[in-house]
Amino acid sequence: MSVPSLSAARVICELRDWSVSNLKLQKILYIAHMVHLGETNGLPLINENFEAWDYGPVAPKIYHRAKSFGNNPIRHVFHWVEDVSPESREFSYLKWASDETSSMTAAKLVSITHWEKGAWANCYKPGSRSIKIPNDLILKEYHDRQK
Repeated sequence: MSVPSLSAARVICELRDWSVSNLKLQKILYIAHMVHLGETNGLPLINENFEAWDYGPVAPKIYHRAKSFGNNPIRHVFHWVEDVSPESREFSYLKWASDETSSMTAAKLVSITHWEKGAWANCYKPGSRSIKIPNDLILKEYHDRQK
C-alpha cells in the first residue's frame, strides 16, 4: 500500500532531524520509491507521481509545500500530515533510504537520479515541468541498475 507523499516527506525530515533541503528530500524519496517498486513487484511507495524537472525527479506536492525554504533545511511544515507507522514496510524503506544517503551531498544525489539510462533521463525535456515519470520506467531503472 502506498503512503501519501507528504507523509513520506515528513518521515524523512524527522529521521534527519529537520536538516534536509527540498532538493535532497526529493532525491531520497525517489530512491526509496524506486527500490520499493523493485522489491515489491511494482507497488509504489508514495501515492504521487514524480515529474522530470531540471534538477531531477520531483514530487510536486512536496516541492510546493517546502519551496519557501530554498536550499535551506526544511522546517516543521508536515506536522499536520498523516503518520506512517514505524512498523510498516513503507517506513522501513524510507528509513533505509535516509540511512543509505545520509553521507551523500546534494550533488551526489543529483548524479544518482540523473543517471543517463534512468527514468528521469528518458522523460526529461529541458525547461519543462509536469512531465510525469511513469512508475514502470522507474521500475525498469531499478532492474537496469541491478545488472
